[in-house]
Amino acid sequence: MLVKDWMTREPVTITPDTPVMEALRIIKDHHFRRLPVMDQGRLIGITTRKDLKDAMPSKATTLSVWELNYLLSKLTVSEVMARPVVTAAENEYLEDAALRMQEHRVGGLPVLNDAGQLTGMITTRDILQAFTGILGMQGGGQRLTLEMDDVPGSLAAATDAILPSNIISVATYPGGPGKLRFVIRVNGDGVRDVRSRVQQAGISVLD
Repeated sequence: MLVKDWMTREPVTITPDTPVMEALRIIKDHHFRRLPVMDQGRLIGITTRKDLKDAMPSKATTLSVWELNYLLSKLTVSEVMARPVVTAAENEYLEDAALRMQEHRVGGLPVLNDAGQLTGMITTRDILQAFTGILGMQGGGQRLTLEMDDVPGSLAAATDAILPSNIISVATYPGGPGKLRFVIRVNGDGVRDVRSRVQQAGISVLD
């Protein structure tokens, strides 16, 4: 799965001279959490709802309303945006972008094409949508978690036991020492008895 297949295209952007109050309004109106900052068609920064709110004067300020309005009118995104920007590439694998988001502790990445142009945003929401798609959540059926020896042929043995049911998704993660767990979703013929067939084949069914 590539980033371009899951990203949000044509993201709303702002410029570095956009007033902070205007950027907050855009975020609120569109229900965003972050906005890429563009200058002459080039990505130069990113700002989040938290960045913008943190830049606002404290409620405990002694400034007058006039002074507050004056300061807010002068405060622009260029003063609060983050740079340099951590990005994703359109044609990279989704899991690589997800790992980068985790490493940098960010909830979204601007996406660039091969020419360095901004073409989308990939966020944790997109990653979750992809994750549920991988697990076949929309396909219904029955979910099995199998624990097997982490050796060649384990998945083939599970597949043989599952037949004639249809496997619609498979995911793996480490089990106990020397073990691998398969999360398999199945539907179709024989699904009612699939659990007992797998157990009769000597395969451990955890749930």
